[in-house]
Amino acid sequence: MTAEDSTAAMSSDSATGSSAKVPEGVAGAPNEAALLALMERTGYSMVQENGQRKYGGPPPGWEGPHPQRGCEVFVGKIPRDVYEDELVPVFETVGRIYELRLMMDFDGKNRGYAFVMYCHKHEAKRAVRELNNYEIRPGRLLGVCCSVDNCRLFIGGIPKMKKREEILEEIAKVTEGVLDVIVYASAADKMKNRGFAFVEYESHRAAAMARRKLMPGRIQLWGHQIAVDWAEPEIDVDEDVMETVKILYVRNLMIETTEDTIKKSFGQFNPGCVERVKKIRDYAFVHFTSREDAVHAMNNLNGTELEGSCLEVTLAKPVDKEQYSRYQKAARGGSAAEAAQQPSYVYSCDPYTLAYYGYPYNALIGPNRDYFMKDTILGTHPAGLPLVLSRHA
Repeated sequence: MTAEDSTAAMSSDSATGSSAKVPEGVAGAPNEAALLALMERTGYSMVQENGQRKYGGPPPGWEGPHPQRGCEVFVGKIPRDVYEDELVPVFETVGRIYELRLMMDFDGKNRGYAFVMYCHKHEAKRAVRELNNYEIRPGRLLGVCCSVDNCRLFIGGIPKMKKREEILEEIAKVTEGVLDVIVYASAADKMKNRGFAFVEYESHRAAAMARRKLMPGRIQLWGHQIAVDWAEPEIDVDEDVMETVKILYVRNLMIETTEDTIKKSFGQFNPGCVERVKKIRDYAFVHFTSREDAVHAMNNLNGTELEGSCLEVTLAKPVDKEQYSRYQKAARGGSAAEAAQQPSYVYSCDPYTLAYYGYPYNALIGPNRDYFMKDTILGTHPAGLPLVLSRHA
């Protein structure tokens, strides 16, 4: 081999090595140079897999545990030709990014949304406050809201005579990481369940693995097929907001129990403390004049019996309607149309509540809606209009 041949070979090897350093998903991207410059500046890694390009996760020098739940935000309405080199400089202004996941299409453009996880929860909250409606391009505003790390599954097809403990034991036999099982008693017969339950897992990964294992055709419970899907996750409510709540959510009431009976029971500790009661089938919202009265009633009446049924009493969780609508659009891929004259907050405690406040009954997907439909959901809209929930709503 001549000196020229050796030099040419070394040059070729160097070029090949340099090319090999460019991660998959970055190499050949229309803005490859800008992405490489971003990685050089921040020291973060970047790789594309399973339809998403991940920046970081963890960041350089990270030695702590994985960020806690509530550290991630959803970013929607991203122009399809905007990438990490434009997004990262914006989102790093409010906190240290743990990872950014940009959903990618086959044509190399993004799919219009991403998830940004911060190292701390207060940074994610700041991102929602300061970056929602941020103008990323002239006339193009980003939508930023809290992301929900869903750890809850819906399980349908459960024999109605099964008790909570039996359901928990059976689910724990076939899946790992089960934390709790939430069972709704039948509105007509409190000795029976409604044929479904919600199963809470220790992590989103554990729930995803359980969902895969429980998919129809793979396993049977109690000798027959079951239905499984993601449940509607709870949206985190700020502690400072919860500290102002003076409305109680009361579940497991008898169908025959009247609003007057509930008002009398919850107002027994301080006459006149209950402003009003709104009962919907077998649950109710009890509005108090003060938080102190609400908390006192909750502490004294939770777990007690009213007309033969054991009550479950908690503080109602207010969810900002704008945040809820954004979340629904993000989670389901459609828009959550809002009814006229909605309150500033919806109290998201039970799937029926969404219908009561005028949201379209598509909050629960897959088999969820069918099972609630089987329970003959009828109610009254605040405006006095009857609620008859169509299967095609």
